[in-house]
Amino acid sequence: MKKKFYITTPIYYPSASPHLGHAYCTTMCDVIARGKRLRGYDVFFLTGLDEHGEKIEKNAQAKGVTPQQFVDEVAKSYTSLWSAMAISNDDFIRTTQERHIKTVQKIFSKMLEKGDIYLSTYTGWYCVHEETYWTEIQVGPEHLCPECHRPVEKKDEQAYFYRCSAYADWLLSFYDSNPKFITPEGRKNEMINTFIKPGLLDLCVSRTSFDWGIPVLENPEHVVYVWLDALTNYITALGYLQDDDSKFQYFWNDPETEIVHVVGPDINRFHTIYWPMFLHSLGLREPNRVFVHGLLMMKDGKMSKSKGNVISAYPLIERYGVDAVRYYLVAEVPFGSDPVFTPEQFVMRVNQDLANNLGNLLNRTVSMIDKYFEGKIPEYKGAVGSFDAALHDLCLSTIKDYEALNDDLKVSEANGKVMELVSAANKYIEDNAPWALAKDESKNAELESVMAHLAEVLFTAGMLLKPILVVKADKIFDALGVEESERVYDNVGKFGMLNNHLVNKGEPLFPRLDAAKEAEYIASLMAGPKEKAAA
Repeated sequence: MKKKFYITTPIYYPSASPHLGHAYCTTMCDVIARGKRLRGYDVFFLTGLDEHGEKIEKNAQAKGVTPQQFVDEVAKSYTSLWSAMAISNDDFIRTTQERHIKTVQKIFSKMLEKGDIYLSTYTGWYCVHEETYWTEIQVGPEHLCPECHRPVEKKDEQAYFYRCSAYADWLLSFYDSNPKFITPEGRKNEMINTFIKPGLLDLCVSRTSFDWGIPVLENPEHVVYVWLDALTNYITALGYLQDDDSKFQYFWNDPETEIVHVVGPDINRFHTIYWPMFLHSLGLREPNRVFVHGLLMMKDGKMSKSKGNVISAYPLIERYGVDAVRYYLVAEVPFGSDPVFTPEQFVMRVNQDLANNLGNLLNRTVSMIDKYFEGKIPEYKGAVGSFDAALHDLCLSTIKDYEALNDDLKVSEANGKVMELVSAANKYIEDNAPWALAKDESKNAELESVMAHLAEVLFTAGMLLKPILVVKADKIFDALGVEESERVYDNVGKFGMLNNHLVNKGEPLFPRLDAAKEAEYIASLMAGPKEKAAA
């Protein structure tokens, strides 16, 4: 029976068109999903949009359109970007969809009937931008939001509340029993010390001061507050409480399914405190992991639509190809840290890793096989030369490390292991000096072995990099003469599979970039992002 894996991005807030920061999280999730599929997992990958709330209502009013018209237009920009980035999501949930609205109403009613939701009056400091209430202490004497540092406004209204206080002890026990539920570890400590131990307040889960939301069936003057609405997308998209709940039963309700939510640090609290409580209230299982990724930073801080320091992915894709952009996002900083985007680092990654290392290895190997063996990959006969065994063993250990690191969501580190193998293969060429072996007929067996080992390393690297390099991995297989039926993960590590394949010399895999010229071009995009409308 296939192993099952369910991965989600946060559902993005469509207050404006997406930028490279959104592409960062979604690409990392896509790489994880593709990698699992490649290894034979049954995968469901969800992304989407959180389309309700006061900020959307105000943005729509400012543009002179209805909130639905506003989010419909922005939604197109997200789906277009995911297509351009080759994102392989299985569903795209929008919280304005009927399937979601009806299910949220049912969930609210279940919690109300159980007594986990109650009606009261709320007085507090509200930040429209963060869609969050804060206490007097949290906003301080200047009355600024502790998250975005914008002014907050005092609100006093009747509202429904979720009884977080009833579940605080259970939540701490759940953390203890599931030490990897929140990763990295520091994110868990932040939740415990900042929000839970000081005393967890009940959560406001409805509003009456605006209309753009899901009406509460029992009291239609109230709309469901954004976080009870938004978080439940992870189960409404699977069909929870709907006529066809087969996906929900297959993925979520199976305790053997690995469920992973990937979120940014700004919404960690909602996913690791309130979401487990909501699920517990509904009698449902919790996710296995909530992985808190870093934020893509610019030199002047977090990449943010409101700050205007964003860069669009489109011109980068058009000029360098989708694989270069995807590779940069994966390789630059370990998943979970805060990468800083700079033009110089982007160009360096393309040149150093993709052109000089991977592309150079492919070009040299195919050229030598073509020159010395009339384009036919020699048969693999085990370790013949003095450097063969080490490269063979490194190839096998790389596969093992790659799988273990990816299973622990250490995507960047897994990629790093593959590139270390590629670097070792380039050094292996220098150590063996095949151009010298070719001049001595008595060394022909060693020359054959060198070419066979290099071809095997390239096939392995191509397969392990395939979740990232969605176009160029197949170019590697084309160059090695690998048939479509052979391009499967089961063939990784099977030395000898490429015996007698005919290589095909093609265009350079990744042409080397003019570092100064391209860095200047990218810097011009950062000064004034040029977002291309989707075709």
